[in-house]
Amino acid sequence: MQSLKIKEKLNSLIEEASTVDTRLAIRLNQINLWIKDVKPGTLMSKKFVLLFLQQFIQDTDAWLKLKSLSSEEEQQLALDALPPTLKYWYGYLFPKWLSKDDSKFFIWRRKLMAGDFSQEDGKLIDSIADIIEQGGGTVVKRYIVDLSMATDIIVSSSQNKPLCVQITSISEEFLQDKFNNWENTLLFWEIERGLLLSYNPGANDFINQVVNTALDNSDNLNMGIYRKLNL
Repeated sequence: MQSLKIKEKLNSLIEEASTVDTRLAIRLNQINLWIKDVKPGTLMSKKFVLLFLQQFIQDTDAWLKLKSLSSEEEQQLALDALPPTLKYWYGYLFPKWLSKDDSKFFIWRRKLMAGDFSQEDGKLIDSIADIIEQGGGTVVKRYIVDLSMATDIIVSSSQNKPLCVQITSISEEFLQDKFNNWENTLLFWEIERGLLLSYNPGANDFINQVVNTALDNSDNLNMGIYRKLNL
């Protein structure tokens, strides 16, 4: 989507959201103001800004279609028809993000625009997601859950129980501090369980270890548990 079309689309979504969901309209206005004065050529050069905008526009379209259904029963039926991780995103985390004050939102928007975000683990996350989906599981990846909710990936296995997973290769001496910050973030967003998974990139077959551990915890981790595992 070209930059001018993105700006036009945001304006039309703001108008639509203002009569459907004022929380969404506020977020759209924040994003619109963020890019309003950025020249089209400059905006097109900002890879991750564009990826976020395209992702957010798609989610906004889907959310507005969901909210346009005539009754809560119809909305629930539409959510129930989605894969479990997508249902969790639209049915819980996305509206949670709209309703709560996201203190990190301004910070990571600034980083995206400044080019200070590189998503170094992007290829790894994509490989993990591909393996999970090839095995019949489901996955959701969103910049919002990554940058605001300390979640690289939402996974679900055979029991259709979505789990927020943060993946890291940080050294063990710093892992506890990372865990504390991660747990506090999940508690703030009222995410009821989560997995912080530390892997060794030098280990043989570490990607499959990450996949199998994430899926096992998706099925078996109890509510109220925020688990730290070091592979």
